[in-house]
Amino acid sequence: MNREKSTKLKSLINKVPPGYLVDTAWLSNHEKLSDKSIYDYVESGWLKRLVTGVYRRPSTENTEQPAEADWLIPLLSMQWIMNYDVHLGGESALDMAGFSHYLSLGNRSRVHLYGVAPTWLKRLPTKTKFVVHHDVLFKSPIGVTNMDADSTPAMQTSSAWQWPVKMSSPERAVLEALNELRNEADFESMDKVFEGLTSLRPKQLSALLKACRSVKVKRLFFVFADRHQHAWQKHVDMKEIDLGSGPRALVEGGKYHSKYQIYVPGNFVVRDEAETLGA
Repeated sequence: MNREKSTKLKSLINKVPPGYLVDTAWLSNHEKLSDKSIYDYVESGWLKRLVTGVYRRPSTENTEQPAEADWLIPLLSMQWIMNYDVHLGGESALDMAGFSHYLSLGNRSRVHLYGVAPTWLKRLPTKTKFVVHHDVLFKSPIGVTNMDADSTPAMQTSSAWQWPVKMSSPERAVLEALNELRNEADFESMDKVFEGLTSLRPKQLSALLKACRSVKVKRLFFVFADRHQHAWQKHVDMKEIDLGSGPRALVEGGKYHSKYQIYVPGNFVVRDEAETLGA
């Protein structure tokens, strides 16, 4: 191997941990590898082709990795090696934060990502289905944080390369999840989530609600918040939140929630109106 190829190979090894992924765009733009060089690396065993345009650096370890590595390694590879602007969010971020016992999300067969992900992601041979959402609720990464690699066993996939996961805080994740509600079953699951959201931070909640661009999501948030009356709610000044004007239709065949002018499943209105009448 000549000096130039040896230097490029060393650079690749220094930047890509064993088991992690890179794509053709990254190899071409960051490592200046030609198609011929990529082919040679595959033939020599330095890279393994997963699908067209996506490669894994083979691992020399035979230790069994946790099931989460099936989706976590591709996500970390996108975030920290290839620099795609994508984060774990919504239901999946709530799950990782420890609220899965309120949801039917514990098996992580679906992982929700927000932002810009490469098109090859859905073609990867994984057991996980990646659901990619456009990041439409916020103009900035407000509420996106890094969870340390040792915060949960799910993230301890490589002892030498413990990158944190870029993911939504619970305060942002719940707003992202609210934006995906479609039917009565979704509402019931979210109601159980809210039951456990006793430790949300009102200061961050207020900032996120002010920054949120969806009137529907903000109204829904207060529908659920009113139902559970957690201690943090009294520290969120609803007068500072723009809830828009005019009714919003959400659930087909739903009932009108007069306080927040939105159509929701019937049982989410009856309780509210009964409390209002009794006030």
